[in-house]
Amino acid sequence: MPNQDRYSVPCEWAGRAVSVRLYPNRVLVVADQAVIADHARVVDRDHTVFDWQHYVPLIERKPGALRNGAPFAELPPALQTLRQALLRHPGGDRVMAKVLAAVPRFGLEAVLVAVELVLQTGRPSAEHVLNVLARLHEAPQPPSVETDLVVSEPPTSDTTRYDRLRVEVAHG
Repeated sequence: MPNQDRYSVPCEWAGRAVSVRLYPNRVLVVADQAVIADHARVVDRDHTVFDWQHYVPLIERKPGALRNGAPFAELPPALQTLRQALLRHPGGDRVMAKVLAAVPRFGLEAVLVAVELVLQTGRPSAEHVLNVLARLHEAPQPPSVETDLVVSEPPTSDTTRYDRLRVEVAHG
């Protein structure tokens, strides 16, 4: 009987024709001349191998899949801890889906760092994770520039000058 192992592919490739390249330790799934999935090869028969990142677009539409979905049993420890904390609250699956949706944009390592920082605060939320990610990816401040320029006339706060700039419109 042939081996019936199954390997996940990104959601957009489900049900479509792909090419599988088997190596002693790897299984590569190729489509449109690009590797779309790379899995460690299992040696036992009848296993299903998931990559949870393949399912991120699905959980954005159906966040309830996070509760019992087999692909999410293999989340990294920091994401598992965050998931457990968030799923204790109503709507926690939608919040976790927002966090996981940041992985394709920022990268897994950056999201893990942000999640670990947020977990240390004891008050995890998607907004907090996304805020930390944004701060981690901020462009560095440009170096300050030394100059000999001096303001010859200090600015004044004269709000009446705005009245002079305003154009009156007749409503009739």
